[in-house]
Amino acid sequence: MPNMPKLTKKDKGSGKEKSASKSGAGKDTKDGAENPPNDKKKTEKPAAAAAAATAAESHPPPTQISRINPLPETLKLRTERRQSSSRFNISQNRELQKLPLLKDTSPTEREELFIQKINQGAVIFDFLKDPLSDLKYKEVKRAALNELVEYVTVNRGVISDGVYPVAVQMFATNTFRTLPPSSSLSNAEFDPEEDEPTLEAAWPHLQLVYEFFLRFLESQDFQANSAKKFIDQAFILQLLDLFDTEDPRERDFLKTILHRIYGKFLGLRAYIRKQINNIFYRFIFETEKHNGIAELLEILGSIINGFALPLKEEHKVFLLKVLLPLHKVRTLNIYHPQLAYCVVQFLEKDPTLTEPVISGLLKFWPKVHSPKEVMFLNELEEILDVLEPSEFQKVMVPLFRQLAKCVSSSHFQVAERALYYWNNDWIISLISENASTLVPLVFPALYQSKEHWNKTIHGLIYNALKLFMEMNQRLFDECTQMNKTRKQAEKEKLKNREEAWSKVFSRAKANSQYELFQNQGTEGLQLLSPEEGASCLASEEPTDIDMEKLKAEAKDVQRRTSKEKPLLRRKSELPHDSTTLKALENHKRPEAFLASSKESG
Repeated sequence: MPNMPKLTKKDKGSGKEKSASKSGAGKDTKDGAENPPNDKKKTEKPAAAAAAATAAESHPPPTQISRINPLPETLKLRTERRQSSSRFNISQNRELQKLPLLKDTSPTEREELFIQKINQGAVIFDFLKDPLSDLKYKEVKRAALNELVEYVTVNRGVISDGVYPVAVQMFATNTFRTLPPSSSLSNAEFDPEEDEPTLEAAWPHLQLVYEFFLRFLESQDFQANSAKKFIDQAFILQLLDLFDTEDPRERDFLKTILHRIYGKFLGLRAYIRKQINNIFYRFIFETEKHNGIAELLEILGSIINGFALPLKEEHKVFLLKVLLPLHKVRTLNIYHPQLAYCVVQFLEKDPTLTEPVISGLLKFWPKVHSPKEVMFLNELEEILDVLEPSEFQKVMVPLFRQLAKCVSSSHFQVAERALYYWNNDWIISLISENASTLVPLVFPALYQSKEHWNKTIHGLIYNALKLFMEMNQRLFDECTQMNKTRKQAEKEKLKNREEAWSKVFSRAKANSQYELFQNQGTEGLQLLSPEEGASCLASEEPTDIDMEKLKAEAKDVQRRTSKEKPLLRRKSELPHDSTTLKALENHKRPEAFLASSKESG
């Protein structure tokens, strides 16, 4: 049979295209897309869809705003509530006076009025204990913030030196606070896929404050040299503390704001990376609890895109000491798409890191957590998609030993995901170039899995064995013969063991006290006689591979699965708060994708 055709890196499909299609990323528009990725009101044109796919290739996957699935409204809502939102220091003087509009004011008085409206935005109201209090003054603040957002976005030359301290102070007064402790129902650990998050009661004002500060940072008038007196290391530290909030809308704004600060303040870049590393260290080795890991990884994904070559030693240490240990945390599913993107970006920058990365993944490979194992297999395929053939040869043996274990897994999702590797043309080309080494490693696992309890696996086994036959018929026959020999050796070993036990059985039966001990000490214990053991050996499975039988089973499974519904696993039937779900659906992202920040020196 002819050998499989070789593929070049240009011929193979990129793993990022797969991850982009799975993540359901939204459109990328100018100046930060303001439409949410899941907006169904507008139908995307083919050109827009192509632009979104291109953007997903060069940007980290966006973090999901809502991870919970809505259930039928007929079910009753939960009666027990979790910890309430943050408590703010309410201002003493809250009686705000409505000021004139900025557009109706003369240019000489406009700057003073602009600062006055910013000061009005620094007044804090009570949205928690008495949400109906000061409604008139709350509306005055809301209108002032709305006007400030529009004013900074539309006009030029409006940010003077006197505006920087007032704007930063207003943002700090509204946002910097102590976050409430996280507590879920019955004191269980908070699960973002099961429990609805605690939304901030003051969000009507907080959202406008975040929007103003983001437009303030993005303005063409913004000067980093003038703002660095106020946006310093202490400011960054307090900003990073807010990433632990449960409100995903706030984390979405924080992510974009920190990304803008990283791009504009070159002197703070190293400090930001160091403090993010400290958050990761504390999360990995101490608490394993933090709500903003996915957002922080999304920021780092865009930062890694801009790393200069060759990579600094600091960046390599970050990959091996931070990103790889993040795989061992039990809540990996929350941030795995962003983590996998970061790892793949490193390997695209420096292929020589492949061996320590693969070794690290195999070190942290889950033993008894099947969903986590499926995530590892997803990431591993993305890594193989960007792998150079020379680097692949360094890691192929331990890699395919682990893959063989996954193929023979009794959990059908793990076995199925591993067998999907044989649908990847680039991986098949890598196997064909190293068939003499890799096929004998995987062949026993494929042979064992042909008796898998799940019939869907049989079709995938047939495809894998067929590819091996087409790849190298002589090697396939040799592996088949080796497998027969191994099975015969196992039978012989089992037979010798049974014969040894039969001798022990006969000698024990010849003992004069055999009847006494048999009646007293072996109640409920059934011993096999030599004849029964021989019958067990005779009922061994056949050693030949029936390809026609596997092919027939594969066709039968495809016919049945096309009519059946997909297997869905729901954690529980507890309903969710429709108000929370609606608030998350209505949230508009400040930016669909984070652009990369080029490293300077």
